[in-house]
Amino acid sequence: MAKKQVAEKELAAKTAELQGEGGRLTEKETIESEADSVSIESIKSSLATPTEDFDWDADEKVFGNYNDADRKKFEDMYAGTFNQITKGEIISGIVVSINNKDVVLNVGFKSDGLVSTSEFRDTPDLKIGDSVDVFVEAPEDANGQLILSRKRAKTQRSWEAINEALENDRIINGFVKSRTKGGLIVDIMGVEAFLPGSQIDIKPIRDYDVYVGKTMEFKVVKINHEFKNVVVSHKVLIEDDLESQKVEIVSKLEKGQVLEGTVKNITDFGVFIDLGGVDGLLHITDISWGRIEHPKEVLSLDEKINVVVLDFDDEKKRIALGLKQLTPHPWENLDANLAVGSKVKGKIVTVADYGAFLEIIPGVEGLIHVSEMSWSQNLRNPQEFLKVGDEIEAEVLTLDRDERKMSLGIKQLSNDPWQEVAAKFPVGSKHTATVKNMTNFGVFVEIEEGIDGLIHISDLSWSKKVNHPNEFTKVGDVLDVVVLELDVDNRKLSLGHKQLEENPWDTFETIFTLDSVHQGTVVKVTDKGAVIALPYGVEGFVPTKHMVKEDGTSVKAEETNDFKIIEFNKEAKRIVVSHARIWEEVKAEAVAEERATKKKEAKASITAVKKVKDSVEKSTLGDLDVLAQLKSQLEGEESKAKKG
Repeated sequence: MAKKQVAEKELAAKTAELQGEGGRLTEKETIESEADSVSIESIKSSLATPTEDFDWDADEKVFGNYNDADRKKFEDMYAGTFNQITKGEIISGIVVSINNKDVVLNVGFKSDGLVSTSEFRDTPDLKIGDSVDVFVEAPEDANGQLILSRKRAKTQRSWEAINEALENDRIINGFVKSRTKGGLIVDIMGVEAFLPGSQIDIKPIRDYDVYVGKTMEFKVVKINHEFKNVVVSHKVLIEDDLESQKVEIVSKLEKGQVLEGTVKNITDFGVFIDLGGVDGLLHITDISWGRIEHPKEVLSLDEKINVVVLDFDDEKKRIALGLKQLTPHPWENLDANLAVGSKVKGKIVTVADYGAFLEIIPGVEGLIHVSEMSWSQNLRNPQEFLKVGDEIEAEVLTLDRDERKMSLGIKQLSNDPWQEVAAKFPVGSKHTATVKNMTNFGVFVEIEEGIDGLIHISDLSWSKKVNHPNEFTKVGDVLDVVVLELDVDNRKLSLGHKQLEENPWDTFETIFTLDSVHQGTVVKVTDKGAVIALPYGVEGFVPTKHMVKEDGTSVKAEETNDFKIIEFNKEAKRIVVSHARIWEEVKAEAVAEERATKKKEAKASITAVKKVKDSVEKSTLGDLDVLAQLKSQLEGEESKAKKG
């Protein structure tokens, strides 16, 4: 009833308002008002007259003539009039409207969906009534709008088709969009895939651009689901077609069979020849009888040549081919009069660590070993004598026509210097030599071309201890030497350098005598002691315990001090010195001198007492007491002196 009262109050207020406004009306307005009074009054009466049995609280009660169960039933019936849509699914929709911005689709939902017209660029003939697959991005956004995407639906459908093609090894079509580094980009139903250059064709492709814009067949070979990468191949389709051809070709192959082929690929180690569906390898050593550095010196891509089958493997389908075998071996054309001792001319084609190869005629080579390049016994690098391209003369040392091998020498073209070495380099003769090489035990020098000698490490210096020859000389230096020994049969020459001077150790023996003191400088400190540079360029060694100075510290590197000779060995050329021995002996002498002085003083006191005893014959009692005390004192001092 509360609402009824409120309504009556509002009606009364409205009536008063109408009456108040009526009092201010003009005469004309009053007449017009009266003309309409019947309809206004009737309206007012209908609005203002309440019905006694009207239920003003009906909105707070069950409205209508159905209960909760009926309401649920009606809601279910309403919900059944449209489709259930889930985020992330792909559904079909009917185009109901198209404008410049969006395409409106009826998907059977409570609201239509919008898709941007930019997603229909590939379907310029789209019209109302067409059916389109779309991806549900959201059933409802903030404005209650259904969000759809045709692009994502196409992508997902494409991925499903690509995965199915990989699983079932099915062929799919793709459009080559563009070229990229190492291959091509292929559009497969809206998904970009990579076609490697090696997977385009069975033969190498040098121009990828010719495939751009073409629609081709492919097989999916790899999918990376994490990064959404797809790799396809066109080559496998060709290989499948050629596999049957390969089997047929290989089954008809025979060793020695001559075939025509096309140069397909050139590598450092050989050439791949296309024999019409199957490849064969023509190794670099089977291209020419002569030595070549790279196959491209003889062959070029796409060149048609005849080759001979050398070997093949039915299972692995490997075919070894030869080109040089189609021509006679050059050794067959070698001069029949060529023999050991003959002189030949040619060009150096290869230089190795062990020697060089001389090509006499194309395909015929001889080895010049490094030992046959010079009469010198000090073997050196062949590159010091020869280089590729040199044209030289050599002498045939060995010749085997059956094995097709030949060894050559170039030192034989000059006289052997060792035939005159005894006359030119007798023992005791002095010469000038050039350092050629060094080892741990000595220095190899060359007196003249082909005459080498060895200076042993012990014959380098009289005074210095040489641990390695590089401490004394270096390669390329010129040294004066004297011949110590000569062995012509074994081509050995023993040389000396220190023997050019008198043995200074004869003189050192008179200078560095035992216990003599000399000034020296520490040049090197080791764990066992130190090396001391003494006068006249000689070195000495001081053991660790003899390095101690008077203040307790040890002599250090580059420090100059006095050292005493404690050992001299002429034969071993060894001098041992000591710094500690100097101050230790001085200190010992001081102690001995002090002891001698004390003994001398004590002896003088005893003598004086005896003189007093002898001079005194008589004394008083008091004097005797004094003398007794003096005697006791003197005897005590004498006792101490004896003990000391």
